[in-house]
Amino acid sequence: MFKSTMPENGRIVHLQFDGEAITAFDGDNLAAALLRAGKVQFRTAAKNDPRGPYCMMGVCFECLVEIDGRPNQQACQMTVHDGMIIQRQNAPDSAGKASG
Repeated sequence: MFKSTMPENGRIVHLQFDGEAITAFDGDNLAAALLRAGKVQFRTAAKNDPRGPYCMMGVCFECLVEIDGRPNQQACQMTVHDGMIIQRQNAPDSAGKASG
């Protein structure tokens, strides 16, 4: 599992992941902030195959989420901002069946 090496300080920002309130530090990477909050499943591929961050550098596309209504956003390439709304992204044949 990933472990943050950054100090946990700075201005707190508030975001939502699938309707659940999450806090992060201003300037945090979105994927890292979600992992720190215990969220490891970011999307579901075909046949309910759960996916989450893998490379953390924008190559693998396993961390795709919907951010503020925009689908197919790479969480590992985004910086958090206050009020950000993130939704898990599901493959068409697995919509609504994700858990975690």
